[in-house]
Amino acid sequence: MADNKQILAQQVYGKIIGALDARKWHYSREDDKLIVRFDVRGDDLPMNMIMAVDAERQLIRLLSPLPFRMSEDKRMEGAVATVVASFGLADGSFDYDISDGTIGFRLTYAFHDSVIGEDLLQYMISWSLAVIDKYNDKFLAIDKGFLSLSDFIASDG
Repeated sequence: MADNKQILAQQVYGKIIGALDARKWHYSREDDKLIVRFDVRGDDLPMNMIMAVDAERQLIRLLSPLPFRMSEDKRMEGAVATVVASFGLADGSFDYDISDGTIGFRLTYAFHDSVIGEDLLQYMISWSLAVIDKYNDKFLAIDKGFLSLSDFIASDG
């Protein structure tokens, strides 16, 4: 059974590589860990993307840590803002560590006994980039005091 999991994970990893190659993007690979890293420039802030395949749990994880931390005096506002933003999402969520102010986006799909197509991987990438690009500058604006939490909430995140 473990061998089947590893074989399926390797196939999914290969499809992730294929999806990035189809976009003609540059990326770095950690083949032994089934991890791919790539950077994308959004409308405002750069987005660092990590796609990883978890062979044991049969998961595809797309993670993107934001390139800043919420200031200590803005951490409660950051917590509320990430909850508000995540609540309205069809897929994925923002993770927030109130102890250090880090924010990251996470989108996960299970592939146990499944056939994963490139369309799903392209969706994961495109959706994640759109969501991150929509919110990363708003979170930063809250941190810098340019956007109030109430205005953020009123604008539907």
